[in-house]
Amino acid sequence: MSRPNTTRHNLSVALLLTALLLIVPAASATAAPQESRYSWVPPKICPVDWREGTWHVKKLIRCAAQHWDVPGGATKAFYIADRESHFDPHAYNSSSGAKGIYQHLNRYWPGRAYAFGFKGYSAFNARANIIVTMRMVKRYGWSPWGG
Repeated sequence: MSRPNTTRHNLSVALLLTALLLIVPAASATAAPQESRYSWVPPKICPVDWREGTWHVKKLIRCAAQHWDVPGGATKAFYIADRESHFDPHAYNSSSGAKGIYQHLNRYWPGRAYAFGFKGYSAFNARANIIVTMRMVKRYGWSPWGG
């Protein structure tokens, strides 16, 4: 009996999970409003003023990564944030419409923000962007960001 190609299998699984992540948030953004068990983040969790500069953005990432115990920890979270936006809360990709620290696509952000406690917040709000990302990563892993 032959052994399946693990690289091809892993790639297939990653693509399937990415597709599910792309479909599910879009569906929740258009669904009738309902309270989510993820819909509230206490203000005392990671109370860092990200507007004070890059050092504070990094401090917020470290806090959120530790609080939600994300895979790869703060090191992975820093790597992805640096790759996506160089820690710039106002980063914008005009060709894809991706916004903020972790470059959430504009069409998915409202559903994600709602589901993870930041309904009505902009993706350019670093606290919202970072905490939504960490909560997503805790639940689904880093696959939407290629990792």
